[in-house]
Amino acid sequence: MNKPPEPELRESFAPARAGERTVYGRRVLWAFIAVVVIAALAFWIYGRTASSPAAPAAGTPAAKGRGGRGGGADASRPIPVVAATAGKGDINIYLDGLGTVTPVRTVTIKTRVDGELVKVLFREGQIVKAGDLLAEIDPRPYQVQLTQMEGQLARDQALLANARLDLQRYQTLLEQDSIARQQLDTQQSLVHQYEGTVEMDRGQVDNAKLQLTYSRITAPVSGRIGLRQVDQGNIVHASDSTGLAVITQLQPITVIFTVPQDSLPAVMKQYVAGTQLAVDAYDRAFQTKLASGTLLSPDNQVDTTTGTVKMKAQFPNEENALFPNQFVNTRMRVDTRRDQTLIPSAAVQRGAQGLFVYVVKPDNTVTVRTVKTSATEGGNAAIDEGVAPGELVVIDGMDRLREGASVDVSSSGGRGTAAGAGSGPGRSGRGAQKGTADRTGASDHTGPRGAGGGAGQNGMQGAGGGAAQSGTPGAGRQ
Repeated sequence: MNKPPEPELRESFAPARAGERTVYGRRVLWAFIAVVVIAALAFWIYGRTASSPAAPAAGTPAAKGRGGRGGGADASRPIPVVAATAGKGDINIYLDGLGTVTPVRTVTIKTRVDGELVKVLFREGQIVKAGDLLAEIDPRPYQVQLTQMEGQLARDQALLANARLDLQRYQTLLEQDSIARQQLDTQQSLVHQYEGTVEMDRGQVDNAKLQLTYSRITAPVSGRIGLRQVDQGNIVHASDSTGLAVITQLQPITVIFTVPQDSLPAVMKQYVAGTQLAVDAYDRAFQTKLASGTLLSPDNQVDTTTGTVKMKAQFPNEENALFPNQFVNTRMRVDTRRDQTLIPSAAVQRGAQGLFVYVVKPDNTVTVRTVKTSATEGGNAAIDEGVAPGELVVIDGMDRLREGASVDVSSSGGRGTAAGAGSGPGRSGRGAQKGTADRTGASDHTGPRGAGGGAGQNGMQGAGGGAAQSGTPGAGRQ
């Protein structure tokens, strides 16, 4: 059997080999393109990395500063802060309380006789004085009654006069021995009887006059009269449960407030010594002072349910700023401490070791000082230990401070002394002490706003929330 010629077999596989070469070429082309793209991308990334500064090592001061407000700022730069100078001065010790305005006298105007209300002579809300005529009851029935009593009195007085004349005649006849002694004694008893009747008639006349007087209703006290309860034309009775109106005395007026029983010894020491303790009344928000007065008297017992003692203070209330049953905050000054070291309350911070401040040294670095406070007033804190007068303490910008940090002390409103800073109506015991006691420990919410609203205005006010928002010394911002 003859074999097919060899050249024809090779020609049948030629098209297949040509297709394989085409596919292989395409793959090589795509691979080359991919390599070029990757190389270009790597070159671009390398260029970006080379142009940016190297990242600081973990744990270095620059790395710690990244979390603060400065971002990638150089750690060697001084940290801008606001500072104030500790000074010497007096500080008042106050007791704050919650109170209610209570009028000295509240009088319900009622009628004392029955009859028709014919006149109403007051306006609702009017300020009246004691003795002013307020209303009138129909007086005619009582005028008639008075006329009757006066007529009866006149008749009995005539009978008494006649009986006295007869008594004189009987005495003359008895001397002449013309009548018996018994007849004289009878006539004398009749005279005494008429005298008693006349006295009774006089009493009835006075009672009728009194009833007629009661028909005119006058104000028993001075004060503000409330809303009218009965309209003109109604029949009123002395037994009615509701009166015509209510008068509340406004000047003077009192406030009843409470203080903790632990503060009672300090109050009683001044009260027994005869010292007049000043009391100020503030509005509900403790922002506006409404009136000033003095302590009138403490209560005689402690409320066992609340552990507080009631106090009553009296206010002249000349401007009618206090209104009956109004809720007020009270501040009572119980003592004044002299020659105290004073710093702004915003400077006092709380950390793991307790209360501390940042003190600026002469080389413009800060050091941490543990302090002891005794009292606060109007944005100032009295320091018993830890700060000397004349030293600079940081009041704003302490969020990134640590021991030995370099600082740049701002000269705008920062170097005033604490004793000369604004006092304002700040609450004693509710400033830095409140802020530090509520949120202790290191905080992630540190920053210049930790000084509250004080550093931007007078360097003092608003220290209540500021001290609580700083971290422990040297911790910086975690």
